[in-house]
Amino acid sequence: MMNNYGTREAEAGTRAKLPEIGTFPNQYKKYEIMIEIPEFTSVCPKTGLPDFGKITIKYLPKKKCLELKSLKMYILAYRNLGIFSENVVNRMLDDIVKACEPEKAEVSGIFNPRGGIDITVTARYPRR
Repeated sequence: MMNNYGTREAEAGTRAKLPEIGTFPNQYKKYEIMIEIPEFTSVCPKTGLPDFGKITIKYLPKKKCLELKSLKMYILAYRNLGIFSENVVNRMLDDIVKACEPEKAEVSGIFNPRGGIDITVTARYPRR
């Protein structure tokens, strides 16, 4: 028997209120910032079981850089949030772009195997 997921599960977490990501004025031009979050946790919206993974954020700042303490609080808010891995990565990209308006950005998530299957999701800005 196949479990069908509906709109409720598919949209879970995509509009949840999360802490704002702070920024500070960038002082340099034409360089890349990479941030790794090796112990990311969220929750499967269907089963309620935890999902674990590693998130990597890369961006080329324009006028603003992400402030890391506020980013940490933002990331921690996912801990109890029911959201699919695909939505985690795309939501993070949207929120990062909204916060710092970078030239380019990329968010990748490598999620631990569940049931013998692992998943890697990458989203890029600007979106093509």
